[in-house]
Amino acid sequence: MQHSIRPGQPWLDTDGNRIQAHGGSVITVGDTFYWYGENKERTAPGNGIWHWGVRCYSSKDLYNWRDLGTILPPVLDDEAHPLHPAQLADRPHIIHNAATGKFVCWVKVMHRNGEQRSSVFTADDIRGPYELVTRGIKPLGMNAGDFDLVVEPSDGKAYYIFERVHSELIVADLNDEYTDVTGYYSTHFPRLQPPFVREAPAYFRRKGRHFLATSGTTGYFPNPSEFATADSYHGPWTVVGDAHPHDDSRTSFRSQISSIFAHPHRRDLYIAIADRWVVSPPDDLPDIRALFEEVFRVDLEGPREWGAIDLGEPDTSLADYVWLPIRFDGDRPYIAWRDEWTIEEYPALEG
Repeated sequence: MQHSIRPGQPWLDTDGNRIQAHGGSVITVGDTFYWYGENKERTAPGNGIWHWGVRCYSSKDLYNWRDLGTILPPVLDDEAHPLHPAQLADRPHIIHNAATGKFVCWVKVMHRNGEQRSSVFTADDIRGPYELVTRGIKPLGMNAGDFDLVVEPSDGKAYYIFERVHSELIVADLNDEYTDVTGYYSTHFPRLQPPFVREAPAYFRRKGRHFLATSGTTGYFPNPSEFATADSYHGPWTVVGDAHPHDDSRTSFRSQISSIFAHPHRRDLYIAIADRWVVSPPDDLPDIRALFEEVFRVDLEGPREWGAIDLGEPDTSLADYVWLPIRFDGDRPYIAWRDEWTIEEYPALEG
């Protein structure tokens, strides 16, 4: 039994196996937490297997997780299917539609021709089975990269927040079924090119304010995340600074945030759920200026030509998780390192 969270340490399920929920999120259904994400158990450098479906785990305490298997299993007989193991499908997000009773799962797929498309699945139960209802769309005609899904609790309206690949961040309204966009959207954080373009948006709301964590675009090489805040989903969004201001390596503690989970029963507990994709980094990680100028060959004073550092092909089946609570200085969120921490440090909500 596990009684605490130890960021960056191997996390095993109740059967003693490594948890495979990468690029993942946590959703609460009834009195149970469900953690789901990319199943990398069969992924190894050079074997051509990007994923083995979407795997899900259940827990009552956020410490100990029972393996429920793949809720979106790999599709082996259709190489064009978004869930074929060779397809670059990742970062699934699931939201519940109270009006239809459906759980709606979006998955992005990076195509080797440079396009990025989205597929949508629905199910009557968080554990599936899921049906593919929207396949290979380009929302708003755009290449859609990393994303988050948000449901407004007051009226059930849903939003799709995504990176328009290598360009800017988009906040788009979803239709009533949450299976496609309506056409209404807003644009944010326009940037010239990677590594400055923002990706990996992770949303949360606190005391009526809207917050986003985003990452720079540097592949598997970690970079400084930023927090931004706004009065509404469509902004305008204002950057408030580095999400990990005390991290001297400027690598977000060698991780990238995939989602932020607001604990429904603990006061002011927001958990940044992050992946440590590269478990054996170079001994001398560069500072941020060296990261941009030397590693990514970007001259901050002159022409910009980007090329990501060659890390080879990391073994993502061994990637670890960095779960850390978000702290607040007034309304300014930040994330500090903890070798170990517990949910019980945060008081239970009354009622």
